[in-house]
Amino acid sequence: MSLIKVKNFDSLGRDIRSGAIVNTSTTEYSLYMKRLKVREEQSDKLRNACKEINTLKAELREIKNLLKKVVGK
Repeated sequence: MSLIKVKNFDSLGRDIRSGAIVNTSTTEYSLYMKRLKVREEQSDKLRNACKEINTLKAELREIKNLLKKVVGK
């Protein structure tokens, strides 16, 4: 990929073929990847918490139904 430097921006270059602006800073890329990983981990934690809540709800429903059967007899 051939890049032309963007005026007044040291870490940006324009791809000659596509015309896209590309950030060439490895430091900024590393920071972006770290933020992305943290966001994915938070999303996984939230998803797992929702699954656990749904499991607890199902178990409470089951306990409630069993109690109704015992009291009803």
